[in-house]
Parts: sequence; structure tokens; C-alpha cells
Amino acid sequence: MEVELAQSKEPVIWMLFSAGGMISAMVFPVLLLITGFLLPFEIAGDGTFERIHVALKHPLIKLILFFVISLPFFHWAHRFRFTLVDIGLKHVSLMITVCCYGGAILGSILTIIVLWNI
Repeated sequence: MEVELAQSKEPVIWMLFSAGGMISAMVFPVLLLITGFLLPFEIAGDGTFERIHVALKHPLIKLILFFVISLPFFHWAHRFRFTLVDIGLKHVSLMITVCCYGGAILGSILTIIVLWNI
């Protein structure tokens, strides 16, 4: 006897949502502190971004930056989608879903293009 399991995309969406939320909460503040305050005000490092630019050419750094940049797009898409549905736009839920997740996918594609050209 064979049992059919329902295939749902929801676990994948929740995984992207939670990973993006974790990056937004834990990684972004550190990156902002380092690149926005410590390096420009010469509190840490030599005050130049040359070493960062050289590091950005490494493929592993590009891969890490891809995830750091693109996963919060999916966190935003999931949160914004359910916010719009909760405020009463349930009748256009499909269009909201396509726009939100399409925007996250587009942002991820643009991230790949920018990182590829560094």
C-alpha cells in the first residue's frame, strides 16, 4: 500500500524566511558597525577599503555575501506578503505573492550580477 504525501512549498519558504531573519538580526548589525563606523573612523584597521575590495574578489566571500544579501530579501517578501493579506488584501493574495517573491528572486539575481562583476 502506497501513501501519497502532499507536496508543499511552505517549508522551503519558512526556511528562507527564518534564515533571512537570522541574518538580518545577527549579521547586518555587525557589518554595519564594521563598514559604517569602525573602518571609516579608523577605530579598527587602516581606514581604507582596499583590503575589503581585494577580499571581495575571492569566490567564497562572494558566495557568503550572496547569502547575506539575498536571504533577507526572502524574509522581507514573506513578512510583507502576510502583512498585506492581514490588512485585508486577501482577494489579491496571488498577485501579492507573485510580486513579493518575484521581487526577492529579482533582488537575488541582481545580487549575483553585481557580485559577479566585482
